[in-house]
Amino acid sequence: MGEEVRLKEEVAVEESINTGVFLRPKWLQCSVQNYDWGRKGGVSTVAKMFRMNSKLGVEDVDVTGPYAEFWMGTHESGPSFLIGLERDGLPVTLKDWIGDNPNVVGSKVVQNWGCDLPFLFKILSISKALSIQAHPDKELAAILHAAHPGVYKDGNHKPEMAIAITQFNALCGFISLKELKDVFRSVPEIAELVGREDTDMILSIGENDEVDSDKMKSSLRSIFTRFMAAKNEIISELIFRMKNRLCSEDKLRILTDKERLALELEEQYPDDVGVISSFFFNYVKLNPGEALYLGPNEPHAYLSGECIECMATSDNVVRAGLTPKFRDVSTLCSMLTYKQGFPEILKGDRLNEYTLRYTPPFDEFEVDYCFLPSSESVNFQPVLGPSLFVVLNGDGDVQFGFSKQKDAIFEGDVFFVPENIGVTLFAGNTSELKVYRAGINERFF
Repeated sequence: MGEEVRLKEEVAVEESINTGVFLRPKWLQCSVQNYDWGRKGGVSTVAKMFRMNSKLGVEDVDVTGPYAEFWMGTHESGPSFLIGLERDGLPVTLKDWIGDNPNVVGSKVVQNWGCDLPFLFKILSISKALSIQAHPDKELAAILHAAHPGVYKDGNHKPEMAIAITQFNALCGFISLKELKDVFRSVPEIAELVGREDTDMILSIGENDEVDSDKMKSSLRSIFTRFMAAKNEIISELIFRMKNRLCSEDKLRILTDKERLALELEEQYPDDVGVISSFFFNYVKLNPGEALYLGPNEPHAYLSGECIECMATSDNVVRAGLTPKFRDVSTLCSMLTYKQGFPEILKGDRLNEYTLRYTPPFDEFEVDYCFLPSSESVNFQPVLGPSLFVVLNGDGDVQFGFSKQKDAIFEGDVFFVPENIGVTLFAGNTSELKVYRAGINERFF
């Protein structure tokens, strides 16, 4: 640890003494969301983490019910509470504690985001597709929240990143022009609804033609909007015909991944426009350790698998398919960027022998992943801004700052670390340790 870093930590400790606020990290009890697309409790990582974090017995988890999301942070829809701290007989939320002790997040964070965490940290366990959706930018989020606060519950934007724990599948962004032309040729049901004029226009673009990007986006917006706004009976008929055609062709040839996906989605959401509109999007398959990030106004739908997710502190979602929830088709179709091409996949930048950092192009967050073999240790140097740590697997010890004291850590533990406090992790003698850290993107500072 360099002299400058050591000095910062000593100053932070001195300030904590002077202000009466002990900057020792705080252990958290976190919230769970039981959305119907979640994995059943018997096989869900979310269920396991919730049980371990809340110190519940095995019998306290419904093995047949869905456990979808484990929330770590300050959002009011799923707050985290400080373990062992009460006020008037009630547990204290992390948000309230930060509000009382703003120095734990740092002055620059307070100036930009107030006395709050600008990021929300999650674990997702997905058994069936989430909705086709996008998250509004800040300007649109404020408008939607003011107009429909019951649906759009905050005025913040929601850029996000998913890091695969298991094989993780998603739809994300619009396919390239070349792939779109292939869809019009190979999926007659889509070409029929789009119409001959627009279909011929797309197919007529040559491989070497210079394509006006604004004109292409306008055409894609027109095509996609017409598709998503089509009457239910028209979509139902097209899906029925597509399903029959693919089931027949499956006996004669190997279906493509996209075709098989459409059939899977039809089983999950019969007669839903999202079944057939899935052909417009990139089909992304992440291996464990790979990450996908999503900016505002980009269409996507998580399909299956488990992941670590981090996002700006918001729960704003504009939906238009693959969901029984409220759909806002006109807003979704008007807000999208209509950018085409396969999304960037992050594999993490190595910080040391045991740690990878995932850095999306958003100020609010970055995520570190630490895989520590048994009996090994690793140091997280002090950083500006607060951090949340979650122990996904294994057990061991943690040491904060220059303290000689070690605290035992176990699977399911979540703890908040104030800015400028270093963290050293020690894996147990018989188990490897897997830990994720969410913090503010270093580029912000």
